[in-house]
Amino acid sequence: MHEELRLDNQLCFKIYSASRLIGQAYRQLLEPLGLTYPQYLVMLVLWEQDNLTVGEIGQRLMLDTNTLTPLLQRMENDGLIVRTRGIADGRKTLVSLNKKGRRLEEQARELPASLTALWQDGSVNEEQLRNLTAVLDTISERLR
Repeated sequence: MHEELRLDNQLCFKIYSASRLIGQAYRQLLEPLGLTYPQYLVMLVLWEQDNLTVGEIGQRLMLDTNTLTPLLQRMENDGLIVRTRGIADGRKTLVSLNKKGRRLEEQARELPASLTALWQDGSVNEEQLRNLTAVLDTISERLR
């Protein structure tokens, strides 16, 4: 077997595995808030900037409208967001937070620290996390 083709030597698999494990950890942390991980990502976008179109949210999360629309419908049914047709362009749907969605931001403030605490046993420090984030940002930027 070619060493470069071993699964454990694939950067893509290491990123994929870490992403899945982080997603599982987030699922446990998000359960008390009544959010799924994809819903949490939408909420993060809207907490940064409210009143975005479905397309703008999709661009930010790198999700197709077909994937995002059912997710937003569930979030609207759960009372987290409101979807309205755009005034200038009726083909666009605006997404905004309602009171429940805004209140949830305060409850979610500790989630990133809670997640980091799960793996910080002294073996991973803040500088390593910053470096990892910078490398992943560079890879993502180059692949877009």
